[in-house]
Amino acid sequence: MSEISLVEVSKSFGAVKVIDNLSLSIEEGELMVFLGPSGSGKSTLLRMIAGLETIDDGKLLIGGEPSHDLAPGQRNVAMVFQNYALYPHMSVRENMEFGLKNIGLPKLEIEKRVMNAARILEMDGLLDRRPSQLSGGQRQRVAIGRAIVKQPAAFLFDEPLSNLDAALRVRTRVELSELHQKVKSTMIYVTHDQTEAMTLGDRIVILNDCKIEQIGTPMEVYNTPRTKFVAGFIGSPAMNFFKFELRQTKNGREAHLIDGTTIPINLEIDGDDIYELGIRPESVSVSQAPADCSGVVKVVERLGDRTLLYSELNDGSQIVAQDSGISDIRVGQNLNFRLDQERIHIFDKNGNNVLNK
Repeated sequence: MSEISLVEVSKSFGAVKVIDNLSLSIEEGELMVFLGPSGSGKSTLLRMIAGLETIDDGKLLIGGEPSHDLAPGQRNVAMVFQNYALYPHMSVRENMEFGLKNIGLPKLEIEKRVMNAARILEMDGLLDRRPSQLSGGQRQRVAIGRAIVKQPAAFLFDEPLSNLDAALRVRTRVELSELHQKVKSTMIYVTHDQTEAMTLGDRIVILNDCKIEQIGTPMEVYNTPRTKFVAGFIGSPAMNFFKFELRQTKNGREAHLIDGTTIPINLEIDGDDIYELGIRPESVSVSQAPADCSGVVKVVERLGDRTLLYSELNDGSQIVAQDSGISDIRVGQNLNFRLDQERIHIFDKNGNNVLNK
């Protein structure tokens, strides 16, 4: 049993509250990602599970057993840190063996575990090298291998790819996904990189301001964000936001933007308050006529498979639209834009998505 549960846990550093009355369950065999900006508490939460930070209030259950008062070595979890933390004077084999020797495992069992980890990580030919003879990606694999040989109930990853270059991060990310499929263990992965979160996680926990904003599968948090924070944090480029007043006209309901632009709103929302309309760039297309709004192109980003158009509306607000990869649109053009009504989000004054409560 390797499920992990946090029940109403809190953590403060002096007068600064870092985690506030948070509850969360991670299923056995699940790869859960903690995602959030710097200072959101994601690494602290991971360290609380590992036993490297104390829990001020609440409970931690690992495999159904209370674990918040156990020493780190008694929790049956293995942590992989941002820095590789390898012993430079030891070979790869010796680095992986070290922890097992300390707990007195038989030599044959140690060798079996090391060779199994080397096979899983395709490091058979690296066992006699020292860390200085390895690339960054290979060192990270050794750090992961050192965790695998412990055969823990759960693996804890604290931003393990942040020291790698872009191309190596992509390759190692794929390797981590394959590793999870092979070992089928519970894994918790901390990152501030939404691409890592979206591609690795079975579910994502989005943290902000000491609390959980939303938990869901990658596509749930992308397509149905519960708050404006989640909507703006997930997605690249970020979601477009426009303040508007909802009005009832003879032609139906309309969103009146600050500059006077009107956009038909075929959605059921109540009240006369000022709302914010949110829509992702891929749901904003260039239109000949009719159009929902218009603007002047300020920046064109050509990404090969698609073209991003950063434009300015009459009131100076920005809108990002997506066109085809072979788009011939240039800076300075006046464009009309059509918003996909099926992909609009509406946020109230508290930042809550009134359509995805």
